[in-house]
Amino acid sequence: MTTGWSEIQQRLAVLREEHRDLDRAIASLVDTRSMDQLHLRRLKKRKLRLKDQISYWEDQLLPDLDA
Repeated sequence: MTTGWSEIQQRLAVLREEHRDLDRAIASLVDTRSMDQLHLRRLKKRKLRLKDQISYWEDQLLPDLDA
């Protein structure tokens, strides 16, 4: 089963929103004096995974140029 264009767009919107939320959470955590380094590291790793997922789904929207 292939994923349709609109489904990919919806998925991308959700991933991008979560990515922005994590960005704000990381910035907020960095601004606090009692910063939890482990928590910060986990948030950054999650943000990187989201970026990879966003890139994957954006690539799915591009036509296959090798065909």
